[in-house]
Amino acid sequence: MRITVDQDKCCGSGGCVIAAPDVFDQRDEDGIVVLLVPEPPADQLKAVQGAAAVCPSAAIALDGE
Repeated sequence: MRITVDQDKCCGSGGCVIAAPDVFDQRDEDGIVVLLVPEPPADQLKAVQGAAAVCPSAAIALDGE
């Protein structure tokens, strides 16, 4: 699975960081998503899917699920 994020869409809600803290972070200055691991291991799949599902601005895209 490969993850992409659209920082222009991100509203900084932080749900992705709560759902998958090993994969996502937020910039200190504005809370915009930072992708830490573009191709996470299989054991992170459910957490990443949850992060994408709770993103209110649909800023997280998953390819090759």
